[in-house]
Amino acid sequence: MRAKRAIFAAGATLGSVLLIAGCATSSSGSSAGSSGGVNWATVSSVAAGGGMNALVAAAKKEGHLNVITLPSDWANYGTIMKDFQAKYGITITDENPDGTSQDELNAIAQTKGQSRAPDVVDVGTAFAAKGEQEGDWAPYEVQTWSDIPADSKASNGDYYADYGGYIAIGYDASKVKTPPTSFKDLLNPEYKNMIALNGSPTEAGAAFAGVYAAALANGGSFGNIAPGVSYFKQLKEAGNFVPVTGSATTMESGQTPILVWWDYLLASEVAPSVKDLKIVIPSDAHYASYYDQAVSKYAPDPAAARLWEEYLYSTVGQNLYLEGGTRPIELPTLVSDGTVNKKAYAALPPAPSGTVTFPSIAQQNTAENVVAQQWPTVAG
Repeated sequence: MRAKRAIFAAGATLGSVLLIAGCATSSSGSSAGSSGGVNWATVSSVAAGGGMNALVAAAKKEGHLNVITLPSDWANYGTIMKDFQAKYGITITDENPDGTSQDELNAIAQTKGQSRAPDVVDVGTAFAAKGEQEGDWAPYEVQTWSDIPADSKASNGDYYADYGGYIAIGYDASKVKTPPTSFKDLLNPEYKNMIALNGSPTEAGAAFAGVYAAALANGGSFGNIAPGVSYFKQLKEAGNFVPVTGSATTMESGQTPILVWWDYLLASEVAPSVKDLKIVIPSDAHYASYYDQAVSKYAPDPAAARLWEEYLYSTVGQNLYLEGGTRPIELPTLVSDGTVNKKAYAALPPAPSGTVTFPSIAQQNTAENVVAQQWPTVAG
């Protein structure tokens, strides 16, 4: 289980969107952000700073970028960071790779004015909104701003969705002879002692999302997650659910041949070691989520921070997310203009057609309280 996506990091977006989906201190602000007469700490678009050449020159002059809680095998971030460094000659420091979204906000608050302070963050939407309320973000609109759906970004440029995916069922076809295609299927006695989540839904955001998806498959709604808890209680009573932290290791060993997790993490973290892994989005529940990018208002390397965002939202960056098994936010544009990595796109589990909706932050908070209260009846 990646702690980065601990509870609350499920990342509900603001509306609906089409898914095809001990250091030395350093002054921040104008002195750290000024280059060639431009204060990059306050620049809200590359055009406002004089164009890409000016941004690249300023970022190279800074020579450094601080990111935080980016596991190398999560959403292809290892390759993304390596390629960014090679392209621009800018050194990246990845602090606390396996931390949580809350750790990112804590770091913003605790390291203001220090050279190690985060320049950018990658957080669940609830945390992006919280950071906005606390005044942590510097508004910045990447050049492809119009390709990001309006419901997937703050209108003032404070934060914006980057990548996401669907809750899926991953199973080892060498051990699971009847392919499950829905939550209803998982109740089949054939799957006794086979099924796991990636942890407790009171702690792991992806496990929480799995319970939310199960609720949608069993008469629940974004405002009523209780049927999802009842479903897993039924699954455990049937002897099918194994209350352990499911992972590539437990799948490889045969302890949990079926794992309910994000489709892109099944692809990036499980598939390399489970050669017969199959991934299917449940036919009876389509639960999706995005994470968000934001530039810190206190970034010690403000030009490099903005160049990082431009890279992530470029055709190259979006395709790198796609190669990590995620669904980049600009995927519809990549497909429509013919710039999508066709092999990586074809490797995605087939997505439901039409518009996918997301729980509001208020609904998610209510659901978290319900799970906290009721999950002991499952785990116990």
